[in-house]
Amino acid sequence: MKPVKLLVSLLAVALSASPMAASAQQPTVIKFSHVVAIDTPKGKAAEFFAKRAGELTKGAVKVEVYANSTLYKDKEEMEALQLGAVQMLAPSLAKFGPLGVKEFEAFDLPFIFDNTAELHKVTQGPLGAALLSKLEPKGIKGLAFWDNGFKSFSANKPIYKPADFKGLKMRIQSSKVLEAQMRSMGAIPQVMAFSEVYQALQTGVVDGTENPHSNLYTQKFFEVQKNMTLTDHGYLGYAVITNKKFWEGLPADVRGQIEVAMKEATVYANKIAQEENDNALAKVKASGKTEIHTPNAAERAEFKKAMFKTHAEMASRIGKETIDAIYKETNFDPAKM
Repeated sequence: MKPVKLLVSLLAVALSASPMAASAQQPTVIKFSHVVAIDTPKGKAAEFFAKRAGELTKGAVKVEVYANSTLYKDKEEMEALQLGAVQMLAPSLAKFGPLGVKEFEAFDLPFIFDNTAELHKVTQGPLGAALLSKLEPKGIKGLAFWDNGFKSFSANKPIYKPADFKGLKMRIQSSKVLEAQMRSMGAIPQVMAFSEVYQALQTGVVDGTENPHSNLYTQKFFEVQKNMTLTDHGYLGYAVITNKKFWEGLPADVRGQIEVAMKEATVYANKIAQEENDNALAKVKASGKTEIHTPNAAERAEFKKAMFKTHAEMASRIGKETIDAIYKETNFDPAKM
């Protein structure tokens, strides 16, 4: 059944006084597409949400999860959502800059968050809600922020200090902020779809990348990366989004039930993110394939100083007011840099 027909059916149910009528209708299908493996924080949270949405709506909603780019690659999925080919995504926050909502690129700024507590002051507070609302003119309804974790660098050579990145071809998501971040250390940023990264690392098309540990492990990047440095320099998170027209066409009670499922899934996602990344790092260490370096305080400060220039460089693009609002929430003092 096409989405338009499904909406008509659901609206008819909403107008009906008989709860028996709802059970006779076909379930509303929500296609939830994402580009990472099932056994990542996002993958597990998507499955959790699908289960709870079905339970809370008593089968009136069926969420079909398509993991690992099986339905759309990360370059294609946003357009698919806007066209209504899928109803739900959880893209990384870097994806909203190319869409024209550049304020989200603040999340890509290196070292803007020192820990998860600072991050959640933004994503779970009024500032996070205000950012999600900026998606609505694009036909997108923002539902929640999900954590993945903080990123580490990997490469096929030791990377202990910023100078070690000079000339390295580093894969990044499509983000002007991440381009500037890499160039701040003399690296050459290479924009590439997530599904293409393993082969590119394996064949030397790119020399390295940045990822939370769960992505690095589940995509097997550690098999083709000899070195990793645990910098925690940047955050990778997701915004769970839906097609605005589709969302507004659902009956109010169904939307409410889906919102409850999403709140539960968000708590679950953020709870398991750190655990999954810790477990993934332990497995990478156990593999013996990648030498892991933990920067000392002086090395971390050198990375922070080198990349901090990205904040000022990107202020005109992201919006200084957005960056300053994050500084205020997290008590970040740029004067101390």
